[in-house]
Amino acid sequence: MKVAIVDDHQLFRKSLAHLLNSFDEIDVVLQANNGREFLSSIEEYDIDLVLLDIQMPEMDGFQTCRILKDKYPNIYVLIISQLTTKESIHKVMELGAHGFFTKNSDPVQLHNAIISIKENGYYFGNELGSVIREVMLWEKKRNDEQVEDGFEIDENCLTAREIEIIKLVSNGKSSKEISEILNINVRTVETHRKHIMEKTNSKNFIGVVVFALKYQLIALEEI
Repeated sequence: MKVAIVDDHQLFRKSLAHLLNSFDEIDVVLQANNGREFLSSIEEYDIDLVLLDIQMPEMDGFQTCRILKDKYPNIYVLIISQLTTKESIHKVMELGAHGFFTKNSDPVQLHNAIISIKENGYYFGNELGSVIREVMLWEKKRNDEQVEDGFEIDENCLTAREIEIIKLVSNGKSSKEISEILNINVRTVETHRKHIMEKTNSKNFIGVVVFALKYQLIALEEI
């Protein structure tokens, strides 16, 4: 995967780049001090994933993520930050980022996070488990507001096969692994995943997992 790092702390950024380049099949192709600098150079590189800090000068991670999801929806976004408040997690999810990784985490977990995003479309570290419940409450409030606005999500909209796929994804299974377990084509799995996101009105599979947690289709311990 071709990776970009956007963080205004130069020592951290360079150390992170050194770590990532030591992993197999990961290549850091771009480093930037803030979102504005990153977006001005993005067209020059074929980027698969951006590791994005939140607190930065000139253009922060929230602003950068919003632009990325609008103009470059195929680029994965992994937020890496010291901010772990429920408000930060809420906003990250709302903007459509694919995962959240704290700077206090074990560096070895970062490789797992990147692989999880590549294979499953989302990542939330175990250390954020206590925040997930708050995220669920926030998601319920958002869905309630959508009902008031005339948009209602039916928790019974998912088929048994789709729920089965959500459970497998939540257990860390890739699309290829799911295809082998269910004896279906990988493309069929990807089609199911797309339909699941559409039915749950989710911007990414994080939203799907929260939806499944909210309606008790999966247990928190399965994440």
